[in-house]
Amino acid sequence: MRKIVVVDYSKDWDVAIEDVEVVDVQTYLTDTAYTDIKNARIFNLCRSYRYQSAGYYVSLLAEARGHKPIPSVATMQDLKSPTIVRAITVELNELIQKTLGSLRSKSFTLSIYFGQNVAKKYEKLCKHLHDLFQAPLLRAQFVYKDEWVLQSISAIPINDVPEHHWRYLLRYAKSYFARHRFSGAKIGRNKIYDLAILVDPDEKEPPSNKKALQHFVEAGEGMGFYVEMITKDDYRRLPEFDALFIRETTSVNHHTYKFARKAYADGLVVIDDPISILRCTNKVYLAELLTKAKVPIPKTMIIHKDNRELVEQELGIPCVLKKPDSSFSQGVVKAKDSAGLQRELDEMLVDSELIIGQEFTPTDFDWRIGIMDKQPLYACKYYMAKGHWQIYNWNGKKKNDTEGDHETVPFEEVPFVVLHTAIKAANLIGNGLYGVDIKEIDGKAYVIEVNDNPSIDAGCEDQILKKELYTAILKSIKKRIDDNKNVRTDEY
Repeated sequence: MRKIVVVDYSKDWDVAIEDVEVVDVQTYLTDTAYTDIKNARIFNLCRSYRYQSAGYYVSLLAEARGHKPIPSVATMQDLKSPTIVRAITVELNELIQKTLGSLRSKSFTLSIYFGQNVAKKYEKLCKHLHDLFQAPLLRAQFVYKDEWVLQSISAIPINDVPEHHWRYLLRYAKSYFARHRFSGAKIGRNKIYDLAILVDPDEKEPPSNKKALQHFVEAGEGMGFYVEMITKDDYRRLPEFDALFIRETTSVNHHTYKFARKAYADGLVVIDDPISILRCTNKVYLAELLTKAKVPIPKTMIIHKDNRELVEQELGIPCVLKKPDSSFSQGVVKAKDSAGLQRELDEMLVDSELIIGQEFTPTDFDWRIGIMDKQPLYACKYYMAKGHWQIYNWNGKKKNDTEGDHETVPFEEVPFVVLHTAIKAANLIGNGLYGVDIKEIDGKAYVIEVNDNPSIDAGCEDQILKKELYTAILKSIKKRIDDNKNVRTDEY
């Protein structure tokens, strides 16, 4: 396996280690030589893992390319949440007390370099923390309150490592890079039948309308579930349930992801699971993933500050620009002329190092294929909003102008190429609940996006299956609970 260290600047890692390649972040993100590598371990030593920073995109695109990044994007998100940190590390309490029990201070900082510390007595604790949060450089902060508590754990920027620690860091790095396996820790799971459905009563366009939510409740109760609607205020109650079904619009820097990750850490079945949220909510990841797998998409380019002048030449005018975490047509714009293109690029590149540009491919409707457990659930045609080029027109003057019409279609009437392409795209994400949006042009199918948490509204997606649609989804959740006892939880 090819081993690649990615850093912001070459000076951050100017030490040669046998069989380890060092590359700067811009090269890894943009050089096509790194797109087609089939088997690589990526050691992400960028100075920041902040959401949508260059360091964040290293791990995100590494996963899309089939590489194995350390840290993963899920680990990056875990490190940001003290609540998730405490939930995941609760099993280490005895080891923490035993290791730090002799300290007389009220606080303690533990630096973990490639799973090790300069002091031998902290070796076991460092190893366990690294197994739970696989990042090359970690800083664990402990405080004493009746007993030692892990307050936070964060990544150490490579340029923050003290100079007198570098000889230890390099020794540990050589051993670390020589490893062949990087397996995560296991988290136990329970087997009970209580289902929480996460909703936002104030959301204007939720994934499921009130009638659909009631159908989910009725279907669940008919199968032996206790079903309860919860909101973001019920975060601490998650351990009461054995499954979480998210029915509000998801985003990474949002409580929906926090709920998904906490539920997963607590051993619950989660739809949609946190890894699906991470993958589906970032259009840069999807573009890289679908291109790598040779799934047809409209002509696409990943845009950054160094290639923005090529957009018009590559994609033409008009073209479509997408923020990485756009959804429901929000954060998606059509650049109608050169001046508008540059104006939109100026605005979007402030918030994200990378954005998506696509060739404008107008159609009267988009296909939406609902998929769960890698099997199709429903097929719909979503027509463009009146006088608009998207399904949703959030600037529509009248309520009826905001959203286009819809039509639910039997599978036998769906073109084979549409159904086949949708299943192939969704299967790249996982085996959760997805909605794949496709444009059919001249007998060919082009994937626009893969949505986690797709719309399931009474009167739309359920037009053919009726209540069987809700039952099918909850049967899958129940089966996952039954199967959960023997599931390994180290895929992160």
